[in-house]
Amino acid sequence: MVFEFILKKNGIDPKSDLAIDQSIDFGSTAAAFSGGQGDFTVEFEPHATSLEAKGDGYVVASLGEDSGYVPYTAFCAKKSYIDENPEVIQSFTNALQKGMDYVASHSPEEIAKVIQPQFEETDMETLTTIITRYYEQDTWKGNLIFEEDAFTLLENILEEAGELPQRVPYTDLVTTEFAKKAAGGSEK
Repeated sequence: MVFEFILKKNGIDPKSDLAIDQSIDFGSTAAAFSGGQGDFTVEFEPHATSLEAKGDGYVVASLGEDSGYVPYTAFCAKKSYIDENPEVIQSFTNALQKGMDYVASHSPEEIAKVIQPQFEETDMETLTTIITRYYEQDTWKGNLIFEEDAFTLLENILEEAGELPQRVPYTDLVTTEFAKKAAGGSEK
């Protein structure tokens, strides 16, 4: 959906100007591309960097850079759970913010070393390359605050894709109180 949104934003009609093959299992797209299927592929990491390392392709653009801050990861809880367990929600949010603060204050090499055990199948050089790319693209916000403009962008993308039959007011769906408290002034 993000890819098609970016294409349309740049005057390309994804239905008539090119053919997008969505029949390939998401986990197999890099292998299909390496095998000669398609002229371009949309990949998450580490597949994009792996294609480059093997000489099978090149990263030519970043959907994240071209789309703006799309909240790819958001955490949801029922209102009743939030109301009954605010300390759990705050502790969870504080822990996530601590991770964001670590990323903001450490080098790609330091981050790669810390996260490597979670990515045993990916070597340190590849991890460092990916993290460096994310730094250069300004991928990570300095805080976890789900801003209204990012919410609107997400709704625009979903609506454009025909997946959002009705918009929902930001204030009805999003609470930022925990993220703002966790950020404690580091609102990038």
